[in-house]
Amino acid sequence: MNIFDQYLDKIKKILIDLSKNGDLIIPNSLDGITAEIPPVKFQCDISTNVAMVLSKINKKSPEDLAKIIVEAIKKKDELIEEISIAKPGFINIKLKPVFWTNFAKEIIENSKTFGINIKEKKKNYLIEFVSANPTGPLHVGHCRGAILGDVIANILLFNNHKVTKEYYVNDYGNQIINFTKSVYFRIREIIFNEPFPTDNEDLYPGNYLIDFAQNIIKSNKNIDFKNFDKISEKLTNLSIQESLTLIKNNLNSLGIYHDNFMSEKKLVINKEVEKVVEYLKNRKFVYKGKIKAPAGENINNWIEREQLLFKSTDFGDDKDRALQKSDAAWTYFASDVAYHKNKLDRKFDKLINILGADHSGYIKRISSSVEALSNSKDKLICKVSQLVKLIKDKKPFKMSKRKGDYITVDDLISEVGKDATRFIMLSRSSDVELDFDFDAVREKSKDNPLYYVQYCYARIASVYRNIGLSLDTKLNIKDYNFVYSSDEINILKKISEWPKCIEASSSRLEPHRIPVYLYELSSQFHSYWNLGKENPNKRFIDQKQNITDDKLVFLKTVSNVIKSGMSIIGVNTPEKM
Repeated sequence: MNIFDQYLDKIKKILIDLSKNGDLIIPNSLDGITAEIPPVKFQCDISTNVAMVLSKINKKSPEDLAKIIVEAIKKKDELIEEISIAKPGFINIKLKPVFWTNFAKEIIENSKTFGINIKEKKKNYLIEFVSANPTGPLHVGHCRGAILGDVIANILLFNNHKVTKEYYVNDYGNQIINFTKSVYFRIREIIFNEPFPTDNEDLYPGNYLIDFAQNIIKSNKNIDFKNFDKISEKLTNLSIQESLTLIKNNLNSLGIYHDNFMSEKKLVINKEVEKVVEYLKNRKFVYKGKIKAPAGENINNWIEREQLLFKSTDFGDDKDRALQKSDAAWTYFASDVAYHKNKLDRKFDKLINILGADHSGYIKRISSSVEALSNSKDKLICKVSQLVKLIKDKKPFKMSKRKGDYITVDDLISEVGKDATRFIMLSRSSDVELDFDFDAVREKSKDNPLYYVQYCYARIASVYRNIGLSLDTKLNIKDYNFVYSSDEINILKKISEWPKCIEASSSRLEPHRIPVYLYELSSQFHSYWNLGKENPNKRFIDQKQNITDDKLVFLKTVSNVIKSGMSIIGVNTPEKM
């Protein structure tokens, strides 16, 4: 039940009637008209801009036009307590208490669908996220992007879209060669007591490779590890398998599971790079040329060589991009173009890429290639996950670890747990840096948003538990003839905003809106709960351990929304704390 959509539909019908009667002129499209959550200063429930949108075509001031519309609305809706006009022409609607009783009833009866945007056209999405090189465990930088991608997928699924979650495995190129050599040297270290060549900067020094090496030795006793060249291909496959197992375990500990793992190597083997380049050639998007020295590069050290270039500047990029080097080797960009052609060939309506902060400069070039391949500017959406700063004792925090020179996902979860990691990583917009404060996460106070939301749910569960019920109990209430207090109505108003929160989170791919909303709702509830400490009449259970139907319904509506929101962001709602 989206009350804002309901009233928007009512307003549009009233406008059509006024138009038929000759009282008002309306355009062919009414898309610019909105019914929104009003600013606090308006002290109403719904605010619409209808008079301002239609003032020009009707050659009237917004306020004069609003008077005509207000009179028509009054005649059509008996549930409106008050309707007023605010400068420069907003129409503000305040609803009667009985409306909120009916609202609570509807939510109880439709708890599983409350918040779903039924008007949104359903699409088939492919979300590619994480896609870290398969050379070691995931670190904190990957963690935020992983959660972002996962929750975007959950939001879209909640809104009944079709979603495929994909991890692109960069298992081809120099980094894989160096990774395989690193594993090989760890194997030599174990079998032949040879020291690992720490002075080789191309190698991966992390001690996690010791685990990889031990697992490979144990499971492949028939392999002779004396000659690297003879076993390199086999060892590469085994090493990548070990790394992907570790990465999947890292993701699973966060509650994240991908539908597909797409191999770059397979794209290369299947000649998909050659095919996409040929496709672009046929469309006149490829030419041979030279690239000037990048910004910051010493011109004297830069040698211009003829390369095969993609005309990315035709699609908004700041320079054309190399597909093939002068030595005929394909660039990383060429593989990525082939991958996105593969995505497009699978007939998804929308492609979403979640990129790390270090890949923000990559957006223009990959977006230009997708536009060239699809003839659409809107096919690909890129979201950037900015950096995370770990704070402890108000200082940058570095944990002890044996994984390399970075803090891993497992390190983070072992410190604060999955729920805190997911909730806090989502607490700010993904395009701004995030401070992850370990001390704040452990606090049992309002300053810890996760605790505050979970405690809200636990409080409601405790009321039900004290009267021998569970929050899963289906309420069998026939008489909804009760009226809510102003405090309760204010909370129900906040609940009415839930569909708007889902709508914005889905259309803008901004999942941080959900934990922010849940915190605000919980804060309002806690304030109301605390009134009962001073005033027994404000308590949910009376001295005889009874609870009225209105309170049961009210608590259920709050708990349903919290449960739904926490489920979307992948966080638990414990009934006891």
